[in-house]
Amino acid sequence: MTQVRSGLLAAVTLFVTLSVPVLLTLGSIRFLMTDLYLQLEYNKPDFPIDPYGLTLADRLHYAPYAVAYLTNDAGINFLGDLTFSNGMPFFNSRELQHMADVKQVARTAFSLGLADLAIIAALGIVLGRSAAGRSALRIGLLSGAALTLGLLVALAVGVLIAWDTLFTEFHQLFFSAGTWQFLYSDSLIRLFPERFWQDAALTVGGMAGFGAALILIADWVRRRTRIGSPVVSQAE
Repeated sequence: MTQVRSGLLAAVTLFVTLSVPVLLTLGSIRFLMTDLYLQLEYNKPDFPIDPYGLTLADRLHYAPYAVAYLTNDAGINFLGDLTFSNGMPFFNSRELQHMADVKQVARTAFSLGLADLAIIAALGIVLGRSAAGRSALRIGLLSGAALTLGLLVALAVGVLIAWDTLFTEFHQLFFSAGTWQFLYSDSLIRLFPERFWQDAALTVGGMAGFGAALILIADWVRRRTRIGSPVVSQAE
């Protein structure tokens, strides 16, 4: 029985360890899918202009529709009905299909993330009643935070050495061949040029790393506080 319990606690620790990088990354990505991030990104003084004529105001008008589509329940007409000032469709059929694919991937990822978070919350309620359970959760959180930082270092090296390869491999992993490559004159590229995705990768990495560091720092502070707390005797 003891071995079974130890095995279950080890499985919980492993589950939490692997979940931490996923949840920190998804939380960071969710921040990117906001109007606030678009405002911050497009208003950078060195953000590249659109050589085909989209102004800052145009980007801030059309880009929120693309972001909102990924998080709402609307059909593809939500984007398909967008037009330039001359009445021409803003997105072509290939762009619309890609956005539909992205929405499916995003929904699946965030649904799995919410399920993951719910399981960890349930484990916290059940295992938080025992010292062994709390220890398993704590070790999982700390290991997950350390794993996150390690993965970010590896990713940073990869981005510096081979950004194009990583970008291509990512899209080939989640999307069918030929469905995610567009002309520089297509609206998706004009709204979201390569610089946008480079900054997005740095932002996600920075936020996930900050979250991991907070976990480690919070545990360090907790342990230091416990060590420094005076022991109160029974007589007192």
